[in-house]
Amino acid sequence: MKINKIIYYLATGLFTLVMLFSAGMYFFNHEFIKSAFTSLGYPTYLIYPYATAKLLGLFAIWNPNFKIIKEWAYSAFFFAITLAFFAHIMVNDGGQMTAIIAMVALIVSYIFSKRI
Repeated sequence: MKINKIIYYLATGLFTLVMLFSAGMYFFNHEFIKSAFTSLGYPTYLIYPYATAKLLGLFAIWNPNFKIIKEWAYSAFFFAITLAFFAHIMVNDGGQMTAIIAMVALIVSYIFSKRI
């Protein structure tokens, strides 16, 4: 049981770091993210709402009282990371490795959240 908690917290912590870095970039390096969104073909008005949604999703994942919302947050992150991976593949900018790391951490976190 203890090893399951360790794996869960490591995976969730790694995923949280990736998402916090991403949301931080959205808030504090807006011009860079604006150009990245434009190159990916996304509208730039989504930057701040998307960063806020990431922070709310992280809050839901870490809060043990939000069981149903936690499931929705994992699902939303799964689709967001999948779409980000393919967007980076399509424009060939090298950002897909971060998406792979986030996806692996997300899946491990989800699986081990069910075990603990």
